[in-house]
Amino acid sequence: MSNEQNPKEENGPAAGVFTRFFRWLFSCRIMSRWLFALACLATLTGLFYAVENWRGKRAWEQCRRELEAKGAVLDWNAYIPAPVPDEQNVFKAPKMTEWFVKESWAAAVSGGTSKSRDTNAPFTLPPRSHDKGDPVLVAEVDVVPLNGPLPPGKTDAVLRFDEPAAREEAAELLRGSIGPCVEGATSYALVARPLDQIHPVRLVVQADTALAPKALAELLCPKFSYLQIAPHGSNAFRVWLNFSVYTAADYLAQSQPAVLDLDLLRSALDRPCARMAGDYQRPFERPIPNFGRLRNEAHILSQRAQCYLLLGQPEAAWHELTLVRGLCRLLEGSPPGKVTTLVEAMIDVAITGLYTSVIEDGLRLRAWREPELAAIQKQLKDLNLLPLLRESMNAERAAACRTFETTPVAQFKKMFFLGEEPRELWGKLKNPRFLFIGLTPRGWIYQNMCTIALRDQLTSELFDVSNNQVLPRKTDEIMGQLQTAVGHFTPYTFLGAAVVPNILKAAQMLARNQTLANEAFVACGLERYRLAHGQYPETLEALVPQFADKLPHDIVGGQPLKYRRTADGQFVLYSVGWNEKDDGGVPGKTASEGDWVWP
Repeated sequence: MSNEQNPKEENGPAAGVFTRFFRWLFSCRIMSRWLFALACLATLTGLFYAVENWRGKRAWEQCRRELEAKGAVLDWNAYIPAPVPDEQNVFKAPKMTEWFVKESWAAAVSGGTSKSRDTNAPFTLPPRSHDKGDPVLVAEVDVVPLNGPLPPGKTDAVLRFDEPAAREEAAELLRGSIGPCVEGATSYALVARPLDQIHPVRLVVQADTALAPKALAELLCPKFSYLQIAPHGSNAFRVWLNFSVYTAADYLAQSQPAVLDLDLLRSALDRPCARMAGDYQRPFERPIPNFGRLRNEAHILSQRAQCYLLLGQPEAAWHELTLVRGLCRLLEGSPPGKVTTLVEAMIDVAITGLYTSVIEDGLRLRAWREPELAAIQKQLKDLNLLPLLRESMNAERAAACRTFETTPVAQFKKMFFLGEEPRELWGKLKNPRFLFIGLTPRGWIYQNMCTIALRDQLTSELFDVSNNQVLPRKTDEIMGQLQTAVGHFTPYTFLGAAVVPNILKAAQMLARNQTLANEAFVACGLERYRLAHGQYPETLEALVPQFADKLPHDIVGGQPLKYRRTADGQFVLYSVGWNEKDDGGVPGKTASEGDWVWP
């Protein structure tokens, strides 16, 4: 009898099982059940989307009604500036659009190019011919023990490291060596005298321990960021002006090629309106200013003004400085703040800080004269950043809601992935943001619009526009509510949480720079009083009305700015700062600490 078996017979039972299983699986009865299950799933999915869309739209409509009842304007159309005649529009003047207008945010996200990149860049300076020259020596310093012998040779001063007066004495000696000097807007050191006329001083510092360069720098040059200290042998150091140093005359000559472009801008700003041409119906397709070019021009103008101040030419300095403030009109638009974004508002705030720093340089150098001081005060009197920031936040909220409501899913992906959404299937599956945007019901978009609208309503409570105040005491409460609202992932907050601006930093920066502007107004009045009377007044009230029509209040707290005349005939002027506490005119290490002291 043969032991061989037929393979077909051996596999026959298994093959039969699989055959019967597949016949059963694809039988009419089972297929009908599968189709029924799929139909139920499709129905439930459609019902889910319909319910979520209805709930989301209803939530948004209720949210809109509640906020509008509080005075909020959520209709983007209300922020679109009206067209203006070309002859009144700054951006229709020659070169203005070419120089200062970029493509929209949407074009930037999708990789579009800037209009201004295709033109010859204006306001450019030729390369310096002496950048690789030797640094300028300001001081030679020997460190010796307290009771040790002094080094041989001539010494300009002997300072004790532990004496408080040593710091100011060292500062005076260094100022004498360098001469009139300021820190430029781009961290250049700008000096009045030719570099070959800067003669180093020799200092001896007595200390009970060896000193590191950092400790010595805290004694000799805490107020001079443009100085650097390096060891030069055992217990010996040298103090240098850093490599980025210009004489005032050299910088003015170096920047002279930009003057024709600056004059063209000056002429354009004679026009009363500033409206960029473009499509404003879709918020993120509207044109945006060329922030880099605005910053570059503000730096050039500021440094030219500083150079004229160093050379004792206040009228020429004011001619340049007034254009720094004029640049802000390109950011504020016409009417001001109508459609300004938060980014534009904060660039405006930053340029204002630069503007007030140049005013302070002129006051410290005592270079400003009565006509310029009066003109500066007139310009400062109308400088009010708080409504601009508040309006920009309102416009940003309306823009975000309009965009969320009208943007197709494909465009959403480009916006949130900056044009770099994942291409591979696994990359898409493991990215929750991609899945959310691709599969989300429209109702969840509406829920996120509610999140954005309520979030911005909360942050707006940091400002009291009617009384022109910032309210730091509300910061913790508001930030706590924001954390509760958008701090955790939910389908209703996901998109809103992804675009939360750092409003606390923005509010602090605005409050600080507006305070500087208010203090600059008062400081100019004080200088005018000194020029007229030979000394500063006992109280600020003495400035009214001759040297100030009205005194600005402290933007933090709403009380008058703090002022006192010091024993040496100078003065201390300050705001109580973000902590809302009078620290006696002592500044803090951070923006949240101490008083905000002029300068």
